[in-house]
Amino acid sequence: MRTLNAKLTSLLLGLVMGTTAFCQSDSQAYWVHEDVVKPSKVADYEAVCKELTDNLKKHNIQEISTIVTNTEDDRYLWVSPIANMADIDKPIFATLMEKMGKETFSNMFNRMDECYDVEQDYVIHLDESLSYMPDGITQTPEGEDYRKFFYFHITPSNRVMVKKTMEEITNLFASKGSKFYYRVYKSGFGTRGEFYMVAAAAKNSADYSAKVTANNELLGDEWPKLYGELRSNLLKYEEFTGSMRPDMAYSPSK
Repeated sequence: MRTLNAKLTSLLLGLVMGTTAFCQSDSQAYWVHEDVVKPSKVADYEAVCKELTDNLKKHNIQEISTIVTNTEDDRYLWVSPIANMADIDKPIFATLMEKMGKETFSNMFNRMDECYDVEQDYVIHLDESLSYMPDGITQTPEGEDYRKFFYFHITPSNRVMVKKTMEEITNLFASKGSKFYYRVYKSGFGTRGEFYMVAAAAKNSADYSAKVTANNELLGDEWPKLYGELRSNLLKYEEFTGSMRPDMAYSPSK
């Protein structure tokens, strides 16, 4: 996370959310900051991140709220809800720098910057209509920090067909009373191309596998047919395993 707002506003070169049919103003938007950490620097990076979180908690900084996940390929994603693009333009670390002192604050971020050469910023949108969490949508189900992330990359010419199939899949899960829950996000400003990202939670890899097996048995033959149809219309498919990091997450006390 580069020092001050130079890092935090790197994606805000203009307001283009809602310029295509793929972005919807009535969906919850999230700003994602992604650090691609060097394998040799993972321990150093996590130590600095925990130092940052400790200081946010110590000073009860009100301007920021974030959850954090890391993937097996050493990418760390900081995910914060935003009401609009102007939210990201706010000086969210100004108070923290004042409380810590400029020199100490800058040193902390300089040490973090040494841990990666690549960082990315983009916006994604939660699509509640395509998500399947009948008991209520939450990004952090209690006791389920294991994550699977599925990226369904599409093109403008087939986005309607892909969405239709995903709607049918959600309806199938609901009609069968599936216990395999998931959230769906749409790509937004700053992403490379268009995609849907599906996030599924579990206690661990064994719990995830058990959920998949039970779900496949419950849905029957209709499931592989629909999923095959979805895959046949994709530009590209990607799957990543990750973990939520509550030790790095932060939410201010009121």
